[in-house]
Amino acid sequence: MQIHRINPCKRWSDITVFNGIAHFVEVADTDTTEDIKGQVNQIFNQAEQALKKIESDRSRVLSVTIYLTDFANLPALNEVWDAWFPEGCAPSRACVKAELADPEYLVEMAFVVAAGEHYMS
Repeated sequence: MQIHRINPCKRWSDITVFNGIAHFVEVADTDTTEDIKGQVNQIFNQAEQALKKIESDRSRVLSVTIYLTDFANLPALNEVWDAWFPEGCAPSRACVKAELADPEYLVEMAFVVAAGEHYMS
């Protein structure tokens, strides 16, 4: 089976797809001065673009690993999270407290998604 790498560079690919399952990671790289809700919204906006690239949508997200710098931000993250996913489509998830690569990042998310038909082979 083919491995699809979207926008690969030396260090990473924006999206990697194998056997119809896509993996990608998003951080709030538009405006890191935003609060947790702003950063989560940035991540979800970026995820929407990634999902389009692999012929998918938010209802096909299988799992998300959330890296959060401060668990005090969890209620605000959950508020944006609950509004973003369609009813009955919440994926499995893990939430881990972590120090992120940029001290201005409040959150990072690693997505696992069912990609479209084109990526099944």
